[in-house]
Amino acid sequence: MKKIILIMSAIIIAGFAHAYAEGDKEVNQQASASFSKDFGAAKNISWQQEKKYAKVTFTLNDQVMFAYYSNENGQLIAVARNLLSDQLPINLMTSFSKDYKGYWITNLFEMASDTQTNYYVTLENAEEIIILKSSGFEWSVYKTEKK
Repeated sequence: MKKIILIMSAIIIAGFAHAYAEGDKEVNQQASASFSKDFGAAKNISWQQEKKYAKVTFTLNDQVMFAYYSNENGQLIAVARNLLSDQLPINLMTSFSKDYKGYWITNLFEMASDTQTNYYVTLENAEEIIILKSSGFEWSVYKTEKK
């Protein structure tokens, strides 16, 4: 009986070790190295491997952030973070407040890449959902959806 328990324990431990090792292989090693270099002070790191990119969710300076790395070369594609409306540039904050009265904000985030920073805000009212996009100067409608 002891031998059976010992053998079963060894099989279970080997199975967990194999599953853990397989999980490590799924993360693009170039992306992992780039992330360590780009965000060395990051905490609470979790990886999500997609077909063309790897997404890293992490905390930096008490803010949850998301980094996207290319699976092709491990290079940083973009970094995103959620925002509060008062963190927007003033012209953008006042613009949607004026032009979209009767809507409420359900999502607001900033996405930065090497070449530009874009802001996305999702606004809702009883009839529709509107996603606006801006590169910092004015809002344009990115997507509209009826409820």
